[in-house]
Amino acid sequence: MSWRNWLGRRRPLPVNEQRWLVIDAETSGLDPHRDRLLALAAVALRVDWTRKSVAIDPADSFEVVLRQQQGSSKDNILLHGIGVQSQLGGLPAAQALAAFAAFIGDSPLLAFHAGFDRELLARYAQNELGQAWPNPWGDIEHLCAVTHEKVPARSLDEWLAHFGLACTHRHQAAADAMAEAELLLRVWPRVAAQCRNWRDVQQLATHQDWLRRQ
Repeated sequence: MSWRNWLGRRRPLPVNEQRWLVIDAETSGLDPHRDRLLALAAVALRVDWTRKSVAIDPADSFEVVLRQQQGSSKDNILLHGIGVQSQLGGLPAAQALAAFAAFIGDSPLLAFHAGFDRELLARYAQNELGQAWPNPWGDIEHLCAVTHEKVPARSLDEWLAHFGLACTHRHQAAADAMAEAELLLRVWPRVAAQCRNWRDVQQLATHQDWLRRQ
C-alpha cells in the first residue's frame, strides 16, 4: 500500500503488534504548534507477546534532516548540533514526511513526552501531506512513571540516570530515540506483567496521564 492510500484510509489502521517504533524529533523550539521540525529519527522494537519479550532492531531505523529556509538560533544549534549548512541542505519537508510515512507503516509509535512529538508531527503531516498519519501513540515517560511510582524522575535525563543508561549524543534525534528505546526495555518487565497487547500498553500509559491530572 502506498503512503498516499495509507493516509487516505477511512477505517482505523490495524495495529502491528510485532513492530513498534520509538520516535524522536529535534526542533527549533518547544512549541509544537509554531516551532520548526529540524530532524526526525525512529528505531524499531520487535515485540514477542508469546514470550513477553521486546528487543531493539537497530537495522530497522530511520533518520532525516529537513530542509530549512533559514538556520535556527545559535543556542538551538548548540543544543542539537544540526548546523546551518545541514539545515539548509536537508531533505524537502514533503519528501521527508512521505518517506517517514512509508517507513512507519502500521506500527504504533512511542516517544518520551509523546504529546509534543504527536502534535508537531501531526501539524507537519497535515501541512505537507494533507493528512496526519493514523498510527496510535504511547508515552514512554508515562510507562516509566506507572511502573516505577516511587522514582522521583520526570525528565528523560533523570530516568536515564536512574537506570544507569547513557546517551552517546544527547539531543541528537537518532541517539535520543535509541536511548528512549533502551529505557523502555528497562521498564518492559513490569509493563508486560500488566499487558497482553498494544492496546493494554496504551491504556496503561493513559492511566498514568489521568492520575497526574487529578
